[in-house]
Amino acid sequence: MIYLDYSATSWPKSETVLTAMSVDAGNPGRSGHALSMRAGMAILEVREQLADFFGLKNPMRMIFTQNATMAINTAIKGILNPGDRVIASGMEHNSVMRPLISFGNLIDLQVTNCSSDGKLDLDDLEEKLKTKTKLVVINHASNVCGTIQNISEISEIVHKYGALLLVDSAQTAGVIDINVQEMGIDLLAFTGHKSFHGPPGTGGLVIHDDFDITQMRPLVHGGTGSLSKETAQPNSLPDKYQAGTQNSVGIVGLGQALKELKQTGLENIRDHEQKLTSLLRNGLNEIDGIKLYGTSVSADSTSTVSFTLNGKDVSTVGQKLDEEFGILCRVGLHCAPVAHKTL
Repeated sequence: MIYLDYSATSWPKSETVLTAMSVDAGNPGRSGHALSMRAGMAILEVREQLADFFGLKNPMRMIFTQNATMAINTAIKGILNPGDRVIASGMEHNSVMRPLISFGNLIDLQVTNCSSDGKLDLDDLEEKLKTKTKLVVINHASNVCGTIQNISEISEIVHKYGALLLVDSAQTAGVIDINVQEMGIDLLAFTGHKSFHGPPGTGGLVIHDDFDITQMRPLVHGGTGSLSKETAQPNSLPDKYQAGTQNSVGIVGLGQALKELKQTGLENIRDHEQKLTSLLRNGLNEIDGIKLYGTSVSADSTSTVSFTLNGKDVSTVGQKLDEEFGILCRVGLHCAPVAHKTL
């Protein structure tokens, strides 16, 4: 079997990740016994690992969620109010578009132009920002064609006009170096089950050290194990945005995956993926009737490769690749219809 569906999830998971997840774990922060305290310490260790990985000074600003979608919803629904203006790109996943669309006409949603290879039109972004804007939401790289956006350049433009920047790094965290301080990212959503090679059900929202948390309401309210005598949600971090029992087992698995990733090295991983991507794109280019999407510049793309075969239904192509050749890939709209329209 040839597994080519890493944009959906990494597979297989490391045996050491699975072993780490078998650790005895109580409910963190809910009890004073050894198992509960052990779980709490394990989660704190992973929180510190991730804070260091993303360039955070305060690890309490590393909020665990069940995936990138939950992190994106936490930011979007916590920040936006009726009447606010928000800008998204024409390459966004439905994890961004659906929360924004759910506001209906209560907010002013603007979608920026992108080129036919998925690159954001920076002039169009700046023109739209000339009207007072609360939030800009951008994916770091497309899950459809792999095109990477220049976040540092985007951040400079966004902050020039006083807006906040939320970045969806579901396709890049774990394969491309991301430092929220250096890149000027106010809020970063990530998932653990893709390039981190962690288990499903793990992810998080990274909150820049200088971000004022009074600007963002909690998405979920409930028990935190802290200030239990009060019925109001705590304002302290991470508890303000972490109601309910945390996925201790999954988080520990993510921590182990992160240790292995750091041992391998981001540069080595990125270099390996670029070589494989070039090999695949060059081979596909030699086949009559195939059309490739996105950019051909390997430095401007992740390892995601999208193509269609002239005159053939994509579902049929995907089925034959699976059943006749053991090649597993993804077909369809990839939960990103606006990106397909752009391409």
